[in-house]
Amino acid sequence: MNLTPPPLPEPPKPKRNTLLWILVILLGVLLVGSLFVIAGLSAAVKDKFASRKHTHEHAVDEYPDLSEVWSYGDGDVKAARIAVEGVILRETQSGLFSTPVNMVDSVLAQIRAAQADDDVMALIVEVDSPGGGITASDEIYRALLGFRESAEGRVVVVFMRDLAASGGYYVAMGGDWLVAQPTTVLGSIGVIMQSLNMKGLSEKIGITDVTIKSGANKDLLNPFTDVDPAQRALLQEMIDAMYEHFLGIVKENRDIPEAELRKLADGRLFVAPQALDLNLVDQIGYWDDVLAKTAELLDVESVKVIRYEQEIDFFTWLMTVRSPISPNAWLPSLPRPRFLYLWTP
Repeated sequence: MNLTPPPLPEPPKPKRNTLLWILVILLGVLLVGSLFVIAGLSAAVKDKFASRKHTHEHAVDEYPDLSEVWSYGDGDVKAARIAVEGVILRETQSGLFSTPVNMVDSVLAQIRAAQADDDVMALIVEVDSPGGGITASDEIYRALLGFRESAEGRVVVVFMRDLAASGGYYVAMGGDWLVAQPTTVLGSIGVIMQSLNMKGLSEKIGITDVTIKSGANKDLLNPFTDVDPAQRALLQEMIDAMYEHFLGIVKENRDIPEAELRKLADGRLFVAPQALDLNLVDQIGYWDDVLAKTAELLDVESVKVIRYEQEIDFFTWLMTVRSPISPNAWLPSLPRPRFLYLWTP
């Protein structure tokens, strides 16, 4: 006798219309929830920025509100370490989900923050740069001089890492004492301007230039026309003037006879031992040597080294992050001719 119970009937399958309605409801709930979240974030951001209007006691650009982080050493006197890394340009750079950062503005803000703190008596400027913009390099140099002159006894020690070329070396001229690592490469005193000329290529592929201008020199370095000798001479005059300015800065800050300096300032690079022999730097050393020299210049036993950080809260990040659908998030900016204190191998 078979005692096995008969199989239970399968539950009825939901109709396709039922599944569709469930999906529509879920999507509706998600959409409504997203709208509430966006509205909440927008209100929070609005309230946050509105409240900030009444909390600042000083001008935010003149007195930057940066977080101070204890970096190294100990002592009653503070020294702020500031990094000048990469190409020195006034251009905002960021990744897809990172906050835009202007390297020059960041460095200047840190110098101003240190200058506003009476306890900071020294800057340790860590240079690792091939140089960059003429004006940007000069701004940082002048800011370092301003810190030195802002209070009696303040000093700037420059610590050169891998590279301190052209504008990087120009910035270093703002220091009281220059320390290069044994493997540092530095120098490249000079000015450069580069452009591409595509006249021959454009003629081969049938591209015609149409330029409407107000004067003969309005389209200097037009890539689709031959370089006019008179225009080249005009640009060379400007290059020479900017070179003389660079040379004057080095002459003012380094004890090198002008005739000898002109021989060195032809764009060449120097390794650290050569630079020391030529008086382009004051010392070859490492981080500990920089700390010791900073303390010596301040006439103290040791210094407390701090660095600055810019705190970015979630709401600020949300307002400044680049959209992934923005063309600027993916397309690089087109190069343009410009005068540079830059080493370009």
